[in-house]
Amino acid sequence: MTRPYATVEAAPGAFEALERLKRFERLLDRQFEVAGFQFGIDSIIGLVPVVGDLITGAMGFYLIQEAKRLGASRWTTARMYSNWGIDVTVGAIPVVGDLFDLAFKSNTKNLRLLIRDLEKREAKIAKRMSREPQFGTS
Repeated sequence: MTRPYATVEAAPGAFEALERLKRFERLLDRQFEVAGFQFGIDSIIGLVPVVGDLITGAMGFYLIQEAKRLGASRWTTARMYSNWGIDVTVGAIPVVGDLFDLAFKSNTKNLRLLIRDLEKREAKIAKRMSREPQFGTS
């Protein structure tokens, strides 16, 4: 069984939002597999010149906005914007961008950054709570 990504709910509906983002990331970057190589609809939609890149860029941007809503740190969101910017910029180059998009998987990278950020925050809260005096106990 996998470990829940955060046991402290940072924002209302955080658990549900994180599960939704995990499904979204899988759909975008890892939904299909051919000969051991995973890819998602991001790579397929990105084959359509200009419009496909705008659509996949908007979907990646949504993931970052949700991370901000969940309370991701500024450092984490800056790194997420960097991954997204690289993906959108290089992905816009015909053929080369499509091949790059298959390998880079910015949405997967960004979800991992978000999860790591939430886990660090959880550890800080747990550490702080363990140091607080416990009243009413003997």
